[in-house]
Amino acid sequence: MLTIEETAIPAVKIITSRRFGDERGFFTETWNRRRFADAGIDLDFVQDNHSLSRPAGTVRGLHFQSPPHAQDKLVRVVRGRILDVAVDLRRSSPTYGRHVAVELSAENGRQLLVPVGFAHGFCTLEPDTEVVYKVSAYYSPEHDHGVAFDDPDLGIDWPVSRATAVLSDKDRMHPRLCELPEYFA
Repeated sequence: MLTIEETAIPAVKIITSRRFGDERGFFTETWNRRRFADAGIDLDFVQDNHSLSRPAGTVRGLHFQSPPHAQDKLVRVVRGRILDVAVDLRRSSPTYGRHVAVELSAENGRQLLVPVGFAHGFCTLEPDTEVVYKVSAYYSPEHDHGVAFDDPDLGIDWPVSRATAVLSDKDRMHPRLCELPEYFA
């Protein structure tokens, strides 16, 4: 059984799968193509990714791939907690430039569905946080882009500042939203 929560941007969804628990722990299906399709989410995932971020305050993103290699993502946390963020990059969308931010954790079992046309990023809230996510297109370095996580025009309330965030060199160089070409019509 799936619970699908709408967000302020209808294309972005919070998904929680039922957990079956006993004294050993729990079991849950995090992806079942038939059940998701029955719930209106019919995607063909082609790759799974797994990241470990040692320090709390690590920011990864905001990342996206442009067409024809744009990706849907289904993101979950298997250890620790994150603030997960999706930013609408679809210029013709009434929610262009707006974002959804949700806490995902190993404990709450929530997943965030980030559709094509959105940048995605997260900040770890605990040390040694592990994030896994499915994507609907293979990684393509030529189509890999990003937006500055701390772009003031986005208004994201990150739990870290640029000065305290642990960032990759690549993520330090992302442009602001207003400097991006139109990738998604």
